Amino acid sequence: MKIAIEGCAHGELDKIYETLSVLEKENNIKVDLLIICGDFQSVRNPSDLQCMAVPPKYRSMNTFYKYYSGEKVAPVLTIFIGGNHEASNYLSELSYGGWVCPNIYYMGYANVINVGGIRIAGLSGIYKARDYMRGHFECPPYDESSKKSAYHVRNLDVFRLKQVRKPIDICLSHDWPTGVYHYGNKEGLLRYKPFFREEMRTNKLGSQPAEELLEKLKPSYWFSAHLHCKFTAIVPHDDKNRPETKFLALDKCLPRRHFLQVLEINKKSDTVQLEYDPEWLSILRSTNHLLSTSRRNTYMPGQGSGDERWDFRPLEEEIQAVEKLFNGDFKVPENFCVTAPTYNPRETPTTENSSNFYVNPQTETFCKILNITDPFASVLNNSTESFTISDFSCTDPDVSYLSSSSNNIDEREEVSFNTSVKDIDIDDDIYVDKVGSDPDAVDFIIDKKGSHLEAVESVDFFIDKIGSRNSATNSRDFVIDKIGSRNSATYSSDFVIDKIGSQPNFTNSDDTGGKSKDSQPLSSTPIFKNKVINIFPELKEENMDSSKHELDGAKEPPVKRLFKRRNYDLYKSEND
Repeated sequence: MKIAIEGCAHGELDKIYETLSVLEKENNIKVDLLIICGDFQSVRNPSDLQCMAVPPKYRSMNTFYKYYSGEKVAPVLTIFIGGNHEASNYLSELSYGGWVCPNIYYMGYANVINVGGIRIAGLSGIYKARDYMRGHFECPPYDESSKKSAYHVRNLDVFRLKQVRKPIDICLSHDWPTGVYHYGNKEGLLRYKPFFREEMRTNKLGSQPAEELLEKLKPSYWFSAHLHCKFTAIVPHDDKNRPETKFLALDKCLPRRHFLQVLEINKKSDTVQLEYDPEWLSILRSTNHLLSTSRRNTYMPGQGSGDERWDFRPLEEEIQAVEKLFNGDFKVPENFCVTAPTYNPRETPTTENSSNFYVNPQTETFCKILNITDPFASVLNNSTESFTISDFSCTDPDVSYLSSSSNNIDEREEVSFNTSVKDIDIDDDIYVDKVGSDPDAVDFIIDKKGSHLEAVESVDFFIDKIGSRNSATNSRDFVIDKIGSRNSATYSSDFVIDKIGSQPNFTNSDDTGGKSKDSQPLSSTPIFKNKVINIFPELKEENMDSSKHELDGAKEPPVKRLFKRRNYDLYKSEND
């Protein structure tokens, strides 16, 4: 089963699917599943643009509306999580997940699903401390504050994921788990993104809830996006059954960027279809009473909650009850339906009220079967803030995210995922002009390299992007690289993950000395006989500006000087 991983999509579905088509035709393969790690931008019509946290001059319909209207159909099963630039009004209709169009499935605020027997967990949004403890209170029409808080991670969704007991194969988050950079080429990352240094020093680069989930779930793979660079790491765990997690972050969909990569994993089912996960459904049922649509801070139950249940890991009878509700058939029904007007670019755009909102029949049906609450419908129906028993329980272990120097919850330290807001806001870094692309150039080429590494099998693929060449005979944008056999290599692909578990002796290049343990592969077929070095081919010395070679003791250039020429006014537009 071949799975393609995409970083930030930014609404560029046509370009992403075109890339996959080239890969399949030139290499005679078939990609079974595409995973997109956020910033999907499911914009159905101009009204949806008003609900997306993007400066007005960067609002664009892009190409999703074609798939929503039925003009086009996604050629491969696609699943995605939400990021921090989304049409929040549409995604809010599908709080627990659902089809945004035929063959493209949104995972909701948090979810665990099965595809071909592969268990995939996902957490949408990014972490902001000031909204983490709140309920899902946002609904259209959004003001500038709620437009942003709508995509912030909530403690309930993280709490639910922490209840998962059975092994997870793949976990998705938009922002990176905090500290994951310690287990990869940290200095190489700083050469490429020098303004990360201060965030790393204060341990604020990333999501603390995602870090806790990484330590709790110990998935075989963890995929992220958001920071617009490719980065790999192997995170060790003190667990014989799940000894390590291979982390991969990818870039945004632009020319000469590392935005797409393909891996192969042995499927555990004869059919590649999307299915609900019984354990996750049981967790949703048992934690439904913890749901809040209040702006007030709410707390998840803990061991000091008295008689209140605090451990929601599903019991066998709870899973059996769910199986009975679904009659043992967990296939996700293909019940997509159009809820908002479609967009026709040939017609004059109408000034539709951005406050229009819809209750999605998919969510209604799902909630009715499980007898759970639709948070979006709840916040629309309630004119006053509601309370739950969890509002008054203060035993949540997640309180560790609050500032230890303050007893006032509202004065807690905000662990921002961004660098200094006064200098640059990573949240808006996607809107950099697409410089350097040649509209007349051929977009895609297949690069079939010669022998580079000894390989047991020759059909192992990864997709890489041009960006490591000083000069080229043409300005073609993308490269699809076919791995051959290398007898010796000084530099190799920084994280070739074509087969899960295929690199038992993967070397860690982290300068902190972190080491990974032997993995328990899902695929028993080894690929590489030699050790593979964790490096960044796009960061070879010959491709680096001489001014970037100095790291230790070198004075970093001011952030303003680095980024003012790249839409600096945009970076300071998000005061989140």
